[in-house]
Amino acid sequence: MEFQKIKHLLSFPVIVAALGYFVDIYDLLLFGIVRVPSLKTLGLDVDTDGTMILNFQMVGLLLGGIIWGMLGDKKGRLSVLFGSILVYSLANILCGFLPFLPFDDKATTYAILRFIAGIGLAGELGAGITLVSESLPKELRAIGTSIVAGFGLLGAVVAQLTVELAGDWTYAYFIGGSLGLFLLFLRVGVMESGIYKDIRDTEIQKGNFLSFFTNKERFIKYIKCIAIGLPTWFCVGILAVMGNQFAASFGIGEIEPGKAIMWAYVGISVGDFASGLISQALRSRKKAIFYMMLFTIVGIILMLYGGTRSANMYYFYCAWLGLGTGYWAMFVTVGAEQFGTNIRSTAATTIPNMVRGLLPVMLIAFDHLKIKNGVVFSATIVGLVVFALAIYATLTIAETHNKDLDYTE
Repeated sequence: MEFQKIKHLLSFPVIVAALGYFVDIYDLLLFGIVRVPSLKTLGLDVDTDGTMILNFQMVGLLLGGIIWGMLGDKKGRLSVLFGSILVYSLANILCGFLPFLPFDDKATTYAILRFIAGIGLAGELGAGITLVSESLPKELRAIGTSIVAGFGLLGAVVAQLTVELAGDWTYAYFIGGSLGLFLLFLRVGVMESGIYKDIRDTEIQKGNFLSFFTNKERFIKYIKCIAIGLPTWFCVGILAVMGNQFAASFGIGEIEPGKAIMWAYVGISVGDFASGLISQALRSRKKAIFYMMLFTIVGIILMLYGGTRSANMYYFYCAWLGLGTGYWAMFVTVGAEQFGTNIRSTAATTIPNMVRGLLPVMLIAFDHLKIKNGVVFSATIVGLVVFALAIYATLTIAETHNKDLDYTE
C-alpha cells in the first residue's frame, strides 16, 4: 500500500508539473532579482521604472490567468502546459537581449516583454495543479500538490544563485528561457487527466470565466479563494521585493531584494511541503491555512517592530514569512477543489493570478501611504487589510479535504 502511494506521488504528471512550476517560478521572480542591476545597466530608474515594469508583468499574469484557465477547460489541461511555457520562455530569452535591441525607449520595451512573459507564466501552476488533483487519489491530493509547489518554488533560489554565479543578469534570462524550452520536450509523454477526458466531448459548457460572476454563491466562493492568497504576495511583493526601501528605517546599510526574495522562497518551499502534511494530519485544508497565517503574522510583527538590526536578520524574517505563507500550494488546491470539472482549470489558473494581479493595487496603496507615514507604517496598514480579508475568507469557506472532484457545475 505504501509503495502504491509513493508510485502515485512520483508519477509522471506530478514530476512534470513540479519541473514546470520550478521553471515558472525561476522566470517569474527573475525580474525581481535582477531589477536593480538590469535597470542600472539600461540607464533606467530603479524605483519608478522598476515598479512600472513589475506592474506590467503582474497585469500580464492577470490576463494570462483568464486566457489559459479557459483554454485548460475548453481544450484540455495539456494544451496550457505546452502553450504557456513556449510564450514565457521566448519572452525571457528576448529580455536577455535587451541591451542589444535597437529600441530607444528601453523602459517600455522591458515592460512589454515582461507583460508577454507574465501572460505565459500565468498558465503553468493552475494547469499543473488541476492535472495533479484530477490524476491522484483524493487522500493523496494535498501531498501531491504540495510536492509540485514545494519543489517548484525552489526555482526562486536557483534564480538568485544563477544571477550570482553567472555574474551578468542577461545570462540568467537566457538560462531561464532555455530551461523552459527543454521542458517542452519532457512534456510530450504526459497523459491528459482522466476526469477531464470524461467530459471533453460532451455538450457541457466548459471554461466559462463569466460563470463565476453570474451565480451569487459561486461568486462569493471565488472571491474568498482569491482573498485567502493575498498575504502570500503581500509578503513577497512588498516585504521581500521592495526590501531595499526598508533599510533606512531600520538603520541598515543595504538590503538586497534578490537575497530577500531567495530566503523568502526557501521558506515558502519548506512551508509548501509542510502544508500538505499538516492538512493531512489535521484532516482539514482550512485549519492548516489558518494556523500558517497566524505564524506569518507573528513574523511580520517581529520583522517590522522587533528591532531588525542587520540585513541578515531581515533575510531571516523573510524566510520566516516564507515558511508561513507556504500554504500557497494548499490555497491553489482549495481553489481547484471548490469548483466542478468544467470550470476547474479556469478557477485554479485565474485564482492565483488574480492574487498576483492584485499586487499592483497593494503597491499603489503602499507607495501612496509611505509619502507621509514611512514604509513601516504603510506596510502595516496594507498588511492589516490583507490579513483581515484572508482570515475571514479562510474561516468561512467550505472545507474540501477528501472531497470527490468528479462532478460538473
